[in-house]
Amino acid sequence: EVQLVESGGGLVQAGGSLRLSCAASGFAFDDYTMSWVRQAPGKGLEWVSNIASRGGNTLYAESMKGRFTISRDNAKSMLFLEMNSLKSEDTATYYCASVGSYAEYNYWGQGTQVIVST
Repeated sequence: EVQLVESGGGLVQAGGSLRLSCAASGFAFDDYTMSWVRQAPGKGLEWVSNIASRGGNTLYAESMKGRFTISRDNAKSMLFLEMNSLKSEDTATYYCASVGSYAEYNYWGQGTQVIVST
């Protein structure tokens, strides 16, 4: 059974930091590009960041550049998102997802909620 389980969300003050984790199982984690995607309350899905299967290439949405860092540990089948200088607009549910051969998100986690207070 494929599982992606996010953790690390919570309530943080603006300017603070959080580290999200995603534990993967049931599929060949190190074969997949992985993504973080978020959904703010009442809004659609927003892509946050990608990391290549071997971890060498990373991409970020413009508003996250310089504040967020994506990483992975293939030996432990873990994905991470270090978030610094958090803003109220970062309030959202954050999901990890694997990227399939046709650039589709083929596996999703249940999400972890991040609330940034001002």
